Amino acid sequence: MLETMKAVGLYRYLPIEHPESLLDVEISKPSAAGRDVLVRVKAVAVNPVDYKVRSPKEKVEKEPKILGWDVAGIVEEAGPDCTLFQTGDEVYYAGDITRQGGNSEFQLVDERIVGKKPKSLDFAQAAALPLTTITAYEALFDRMNISRNPDENKNRTILIIGAAGGVGSIAIQLAKRVGLTVIGTASRPESVAWAKEHGADHTINHYEEFVPQLKPLGFETVHYILCLNTTEKHWENMSKSIAPQGKICSIVETEVPLNLNVLKNKSATFVWELMFTRSMFQTEDMIEQHRLLNEVADLIDNQAIKTTLNKRLTPINAENLREAHSLLERGTTIGKIVLEHF
Repeated sequence: MLETMKAVGLYRYLPIEHPESLLDVEISKPSAAGRDVLVRVKAVAVNPVDYKVRSPKEKVEKEPKILGWDVAGIVEEAGPDCTLFQTGDEVYYAGDITRQGGNSEFQLVDERIVGKKPKSLDFAQAAALPLTTITAYEALFDRMNISRNPDENKNRTILIIGAAGGVGSIAIQLAKRVGLTVIGTASRPESVAWAKEHGADHTINHYEEFVPQLKPLGFETVHYILCLNTTEKHWENMSKSIAPQGKICSIVETEVPLNLNVLKNKSATFVWELMFTRSMFQTEDMIEQHRLLNEVADLIDNQAIKTTLNKRLTPINAENLREAHSLLERGTTIGKIVLEHF
């Protein structure tokens, strides 16, 4: 008889207010093969990618579609080709958007995109980190090629748009560690406080023009911009405030074409970051996500970086996940929302 497991999934893509937008379901428990590990899920975090995948469309699924791309748990079984993990290891990871997500009691994931869970964090604190950490790390160091040497970053600035969100909270910390002056955008007292608590040197309001706010802080332009919110809305402000030969990276798809000509005279760079690229295309350097998650776990255990968890929900079920999606869709979330325990 096939073993089953609890999960939260969907058959139809519906507004989050609809009671069938996310459902409690029972599905077959998978087993590990190749380089996959089977993880017993202890905690999951929610991200904008969850509601973007779930957003209303005509498609109907024959089998439940499982969302969730931020997990902390324990390796239940390791495939025969695994070399990085074994049964009993505590892990954290974001997973692969082309496969079933982590909103289930067990999940299969390629070990090359899995990291060792920080020892100093509980499972919920750890689950808050993988997707945002990989996104921020790749954006800073792989896409914008920011130096890891603090001496090379003296007097260099980064503007992080949406600094109090999940990615922003970790990007501030990583940028500060390599010596950058960090300016975050935040519009409410609580988001300003959160950004500064996580290391931002200055904050400006993203609802106002950037340059007039940067000048009183002593900056004519900034060397790097990380856009974590509504790329097209901030495009004009970004193009005006980026330094000659500066670099802009965005993680948010645009609704309208961007006018790249505004960057030409400055010889400025624009680049995308999607943390699922490596797993989606099975790139040769896929294991870099394993390495960076391990590096960040060590930084956390050495108290150089802290978790960005801000809200816990218990248990992991459809009702709580609908609440989490609804909170995220409002666009005012600070830090990360995590669910724990089935």
